[in-house]
Amino acid sequence: MKQLLTAVCMLALATAQAQTNPAITRWIQNTTNIQGRHYVSGNYTPITDAVQANVQSVQYSANWVYVSATGIPAYITGPFLDGNPSLASNQNAIFKIPLNPVQNTGTPTPTTPGNIGIFINGVALFDYRDGVSWKSSNGTLAGGPFGGMGDNVWTRDAVPAEKQGFDCAKGHPAMGNYHHHQNPSAFNLDLVVISNVCDLYAADGLYVVDSAVHSPLLGFAYDGFPIYGAYGYKNTDGTGGVVRMKSAYQLRNITVRTHYADGTDVTDGPAVNGTYPLGYFREDYEFVANTAPDYLDEHNGRFCITPEYPQGIYAYFCTVDANWNSAYPYAVGPTFYGMKTAQKVTGITESVTTYTPTSVPASEAANLKVTVFPNPASDLLAIQIPNVMQESFVVRLYDMQGRLVQETTLHQGSTIAYFDLRTEYDGTYLVTISNGKETISRKVQVTKE
Repeated sequence: MKQLLTAVCMLALATAQAQTNPAITRWIQNTTNIQGRHYVSGNYTPITDAVQANVQSVQYSANWVYVSATGIPAYITGPFLDGNPSLASNQNAIFKIPLNPVQNTGTPTPTTPGNIGIFINGVALFDYRDGVSWKSSNGTLAGGPFGGMGDNVWTRDAVPAEKQGFDCAKGHPAMGNYHHHQNPSAFNLDLVVISNVCDLYAADGLYVVDSAVHSPLLGFAYDGFPIYGAYGYKNTDGTGGVVRMKSAYQLRNITVRTHYADGTDVTDGPAVNGTYPLGYFREDYEFVANTAPDYLDEHNGRFCITPEYPQGIYAYFCTVDANWNSAYPYAVGPTFYGMKTAQKVTGITESVTTYTPTSVPASEAANLKVTVFPNPASDLLAIQIPNVMQESFVVRLYDMQGRLVQETTLHQGSTIAYFDLRTEYDGTYLVTISNGKETISRKVQVTKE
């Protein structure tokens, strides 16, 4: 009888968690058979893959959530213009993530190469590094695409070093494992654009940075704590308005690389110069604690109230600078706040319940923030929803006689859709965005130059 009561209590607990725990409810599950798409260099028309995008299933027990995903996003991946021969490929992964994360009160666990978290669309999060470090014996970089092994004393930061190899969504694959090291918002949506890859290979990212609202929940680190976008409530109690969350890491004032920030004498790296500028290596940064509430701790997070956690939780943030360009340590790191217990598994060995996602409430759909730009438009019209899309929307373009001119889909897990206007006439058009329950309309003027 005691075992039966325990089992009943565990089931009740798991059921209650499924109704309220964002680690169960906030994944973007593929409910419409969306397939991944990719560009190849020189071809500006995306190729559809025979791989389903986003998360395939979510299952949970009292203590764990199991997320099955391909690792392929709904937004278009590629091309990778640094010579990376890999394409984003099906990872067929099951991620086991704790539902009740706890702080690590001992020595913090460093992040490691490879997966350190998972975004809500099933795409992997990597930390700052790319497997390359300085090799002092011959004065070159080694590891990764260079081959061999570096000293792992001055470790290369992937974000500045591999910028040319990131696609429009700021991601790239490692042996097929598509991942982001940084804030997963498209380059061309930053206030200062530092890569022109989107000009030819238009795509989007997981979300759009919006300074007016708290950023959405983007994923979970391997210690189980949530990861948010670039903006949050200024004060940890949820007051003070919305502000940009700021990294407390800053570049050191050095011209040579001989010591770490704590004074440790280490094997020399290259001098600071045009080839290896400050910020090229992770050890170029130092942590300077800041007591202002909108500055983050050494793990790039803080304990605070968020929309999904009104009672408060420790949360990481994808940090950007004032230009919305990615700011070190980018998401999580260089150490975890909590106990790192998440992992990829090959199967589920305990009794679990499958979570079935519910549709977006009509009231929530009706209040979506929709931007249609440019307006007036001439050649290309973009329709953008900055929220994280939990379901797909049909986007239609009508002329003022009510005739359907074009139709496309803004897929769940995407943020932007496009209409090619080069064959359309001057005049006023109506754009509608619908999920089958609610329809939002916007007028747009088409003016040919």
